[in-house]
Amino acid sequence: MSLHPKIAAVTDRIRARSEGPRKTYLDTMARAAAEGPRRAHLTCGNQAHAYAAMGGDKDSLVAEKSPNIGIITAYNDMLSAHQPFETFPQKIKDAARRAGGTAQVAGGVPAMCDGVTQGQTGMELSLFSRDVIALSAAVGLSHNVFDSALYLGVCDKIVPGLVMAAATFGYIPGIFVPAGPMVSGLPNDEKSRVRQEFAKGNIGRAELMKAEMESYHGPGTCTFYGTANTNQMLMEFMGLHLPGASFVNPGTPLREALTDAATERALQITALGNDFRPVYEILDERAFVNGIVGLMATGGSTNLVIHLPAMAKAAGVILDLEDFSDLSEVTPLMAKVYPNGLADVNHFHAAGGLSFMISELLNAGLLHGDVKTVAGDGLNLYTQEPKLSDGRVSYEPGAGKSQNDKILRPATDPFQASGGLTQLEGNLGRGVIKTSAVASERHIIEAPARVFHDQASVKEAFKAGEFTSDTVIVVRFQGPKSNGMPELHGLTPTLAVLQDRGLKVALVTDGRMSGASGKVPSAIHVCPEAADQGPIAKVQDGDVIRLDATTGTIEVLGVDLDSRTAATADLTGNGNGVGRELFEVFRRNVGLVTEGAGVAV
Repeated sequence: MSLHPKIAAVTDRIRARSEGPRKTYLDTMARAAAEGPRRAHLTCGNQAHAYAAMGGDKDSLVAEKSPNIGIITAYNDMLSAHQPFETFPQKIKDAARRAGGTAQVAGGVPAMCDGVTQGQTGMELSLFSRDVIALSAAVGLSHNVFDSALYLGVCDKIVPGLVMAAATFGYIPGIFVPAGPMVSGLPNDEKSRVRQEFAKGNIGRAELMKAEMESYHGPGTCTFYGTANTNQMLMEFMGLHLPGASFVNPGTPLREALTDAATERALQITALGNDFRPVYEILDERAFVNGIVGLMATGGSTNLVIHLPAMAKAAGVILDLEDFSDLSEVTPLMAKVYPNGLADVNHFHAAGGLSFMISELLNAGLLHGDVKTVAGDGLNLYTQEPKLSDGRVSYEPGAGKSQNDKILRPATDPFQASGGLTQLEGNLGRGVIKTSAVASERHIIEAPARVFHDQASVKEAFKAGEFTSDTVIVVRFQGPKSNGMPELHGLTPTLAVLQDRGLKVALVTDGRMSGASGKVPSAIHVCPEAADQGPIAKVQDGDVIRLDATTGTIEVLGVDLDSRTAATADLTGNGNGVGRELFEVFRRNVGLVTEGAGVAV
């Protein structure tokens, strides 16, 4: 199938926009790659330090004839998705040794859990942790003794930060190694129902805690389709995972075999072999377009609208909100996974999963098939499914049809014709809205504004019974310069209750919502943010706001915002406590949200 003209046009636009920075990036990477294996440039003293604790592997390392893998790990056992990584380094070392290579843990990176910090002060460090992760990975890889890298990460900011690092060290190969989702627990719709009952005051904390513990109950990624699982999808669509690696549960024989296979592949694609595949040749504009198409086709997390531009920038590729919006227009929504549906990622995987989706999208001309990946040439490799054969991974063709059309549909018969993510533009600035889980009758909301400067005040107003009519709730001073741009997912049950009462409600914010957010229309990432004196800082209670996802507009009606003075907020309390003091330099220097809210890039 020939490439869809819109996909081709957006790709060409990105390529033209990126011409200067991309050329600089490619020239830099090519020069570094031409220097050959990194260890050859170290002194004997440098190398002795690096190999001192490597025991029986020392001879192989000194000979420089076998490749050495650097492991960047985001292991901690507080984050369920990353707890399985505890045992991965030793397994990788053993697998590397069996395959004639070596592996070392190059360094660890932080991995915070947004589920733990939702609604808490710690969430104000979450977005910035992405750049800290990139910097931490860079420190580990800077020792220059590695011929390729394995990146062990799954969740929200971890994978984007690791991709930024992998692109920066793009002159060596890199493979991303997931840990898989936890097995299914309490259905996500039941968890949501319990949360809303708690928000209404109908049940107590003990019942809420019981439901939450039954939802988040074991090792692995949370099973709803939030940012963590969106990241895993992205790594397959962009060719940085082995095919079919994303959604295999932890601790299973296939999961173990996939980790071994990733290790073996990381050894095969170094400059010491005959199939050199440095990351810089994989991460081009086509890979990022494929990732965005995957985001739209699966109804993935809006957080990636922030992360993808930062990831791309590290590779010299410049993305814009219009790219997301235009690609969404032509990408069918093929999956219904909570919060867009009732299924979880385990059900999605069983229904055919990513191999089915990639096959369908390739056949529809909606993906670039002619790309390089860690597995080989061509995205068609990702239409295969991994199977276990004598303890090793083998591949066979994926399911030719969906095993459950309530969860997964073909591109010719999707749940809706577009991906459901729209750029919003108007006198309030630029932002995005995700409509894949929003009922069509709520795609246009026009109502008076009620303005707040934090999410706690919204909840207090709700408890006081102050929302009795249609309302556009404006929560501002939530951008990265204000307080690090914490997720406002804690507002979801409150807003859902108001909507269920028959009110027309919407959220407008310069903050962000989790990938777990769903059915309430929300204009998020509004830029410029209030702390930059953006138009959102000039909205007043009672102003009529029209949010129109069908036309991609967001307007304050009948008001000349330019004639108003921007409101200010006392942000001094955002600079101390729970480590916020250390991130003042981030708040001062962070880039625009529309450009990825980057500090390191």
